[in-house]
Amino acid sequence: MRDRLRIRLCLWRKSSNADCVGFSAGRFRITHPFHPLRGSEFELVTRKLNWGEDRVFYYDPSGNLKSLLTSMTDVIATDAFQEVSAGRSAFRMDDLLELRRLFDKVQAGWAKEEKCVK
Repeated sequence: MRDRLRIRLCLWRKSSNADCVGFSAGRFRITHPFHPLRGSEFELVTRKLNWGEDRVFYYDPSGNLKSLLTSMTDVIATDAFQEVSAGRSAFRMDDLLELRRLFDKVQAGWAKEEKCVK
């Protein structure tokens, strides 16, 4: 019985929301261009990995604890692509090529299904 418990404990993974990614007290600003609170500044409560997502936690004006994806804020350094494109390009070349690859894969699947139906 004891060996079983030991094995089971070894198989458990650490909770994804237990560790702090990089806590640094201070303030942050929402920078995502389409977020309704863009430009708003909040006091950073903590920054955590929460179910695989890097998130910042803060209190809204009514005192409720809220969270946002860190990528929607100025907590992390601006991506080099975003700086160079200066908002002129919505997509990265690598992302467009990956999207094309996925379209081709779906289209190949549809063509295969059509052959089976005929």
